[in-house]
Amino acid sequence: MTTDSAREAPLGRRERHKRLAKQRLYDSALELFTDRGYEATTIEDIAERADVARGTFFNHFRRKEDLVSMWGEKRRQYLTEEIISTRPDTSFVAELENCMTALGKMNDSAWTQTRTMLLAWVKAGRPLLEEPYAADIFARIIETGIERGEVAATVDSHRVGNLLRDSYLGTLYRWTHFEHPPAPLAAELILVLHLILEGVLPRTTVAA
Repeated sequence: MTTDSAREAPLGRRERHKRLAKQRLYDSALELFTDRGYEATTIEDIAERADVARGTFFNHFRRKEDLVSMWGEKRRQYLTEEIISTRPDTSFVAELENCMTALGKMNDSAWTQTRTMLLAWVKAGRPLLEEPYAADIFARIIETGIERGEVAATVDSHRVGNLLRDSYLGTLYRWTHFEHPPAPLAAELILVLHLILEGVLPRTTVAA
């Protein structure tokens, strides 16, 4: 039987160099975006910081906006890895909390960069062009809750997924007004999560 590791051929020197050059361009771009701003940074600036020829940039990216897409993709990979590490017997509420915690930590860990790149992400039109990845993750968690009987069968998991994504992005946009977050983003996201799950109307008591 052929294992996964056996099927994966080792990268050749040329491919390794290509990947390293792409990563160096990406890292250099994020440094410059954070220092100077996204719009003030040119492709020439990025190539110079990465110590490569200008033409090398176009071997890896068609335009500057592609760096924003790569930023988004790396965040999706991070979130996927965090969700995979969740225990399968965890309740749907705990899974949602883990997801919100991962989203919060991801942004808090590089706050200045997050503020810069979020603005670039919006200006590049990515909220409209990219698939609502976080919404899909939330929806799958809700679907699991329905299957376990933890969530009412009448709940539309995709609608709830979109609601949670919208709440996450809205909170993140609001938080980025601060040069330094007033509190951990994860804590705020979990508070918002429970507000959605528990509602705002007072609970009525049933007379005996």
